[in-house]
Amino acid sequence: KRRRALIRGAVLRPTLTVIAFGCAYFFLPWIDVHTASAIFLLIGGGAAVLAVTTWQVWRILRSDVPSLQAVEAVAVVMPTYLLLVSITYFSVEHASPGSFTEPLSRMAALYFSLSVFSTVGFGDIAAQTDLARGLVSLQIVCNLVLIGFGVRFVVAAVSWAKAHRSPSSGPEIT
Repeated sequence: KRRRALIRGAVLRPTLTVIAFGCAYFFLPWIDVHTASAIFLLIGGGAAVLAVTTWQVWRILRSDVPSLQAVEAVAVVMPTYLLLVSITYFSVEHASPGSFTEPLSRMAALYFSLSVFSTVGFGDIAAQTDLARGLVSLQIVCNLVLIGFGVRFVVAAVSWAKAHRSPSSGPEIT
């Protein structure tokens, strides 16, 4: 019964978080952004992603079930990061039309950020201006850091949490 409750929570929390962030992304009116404010949005959003990541690692370290918490952390951090990048691309395109080979809707911006993240790069949308190319280059570097260091930090946090669990917490539920 405890195992089901933990799994249900680990699925429900990130699902609701991603739905809330997705709704905010698609439905909030935030298209009146200038190029400079898009860059500040990226910096502020990057700080928010870092804060969410830090909070998730802290939760892994404090969890009785760190492996399950790690899955939850990844399920929250990755979509948050990708939505931030999408907001940035969308904002830059609307502040400076022609920054990409085609106008970006919110869906197109999300699609583009996912294709860059996955390294698929179909080529149907590409950066046209130096600012857009710089942002795509920054996303590529952040992707490498997020995947490389992020996975390493999560695995290290899970290992540390398992090694330092109190005996009264019992075995981890897997």
